[in-house]
Amino acid sequence: MGVPDYILRMRKHVGHDLLWLPSVSAVVRNEAGELLLGQRADDGRWAVVSGFVEPGEQPATAVVREVLEETGLTVEPLRLSSAVSHPHRYPNGDLCEYLNLGFHCRLLGGQARVNDDESLAVGWFPPGRLPELDEHSRLVIRHALGPEAAAFFLPPGTLWGEPGELEHG
Repeated sequence: MGVPDYILRMRKHVGHDLLWLPSVSAVVRNEAGELLLGQRADDGRWAVVSGFVEPGEQPATAVVREVLEETGLTVEPLRLSSAVSHPHRYPNGDLCEYLNLGFHCRLLGGQARVNDDESLAVGWFPPGRLPELDEHSRLVIRHALGPEAAAFFLPPGTLWGEPGELEHG
């Protein structure tokens, strides 16, 4: 789907300045235990499937929609596994701060394929042989697949990227 119209309208007013946006990420495994990743069209990096929460949309609905839009797969959210804020600067200079809700999802069906213009490729990767991932994707995967029952969050007062803070858990 690309960038939603409401964000494009805001960008006309703020240019590349910071926008605070809600987002979701999905950690999905297939029957072989491999993880679903998408190669982003904007910067070419591999990442967990992520996207915007649209106005009026519940986060669980957004994660199901994003996975379907980007990969052609149908999933079911099993648990909210992380809630963190993180900055992102796009190659065009747009700056965002995302409030991201990470979900551990169950694969229900479909064939993984590039389904929109947001991804160059999608694929399944064994957990021990993942491509290079950014800090946010590693965190979302670690907490979705970890043993904790409650969602992970950074301790009060922690800033994104403080040395050692994101390696907990």
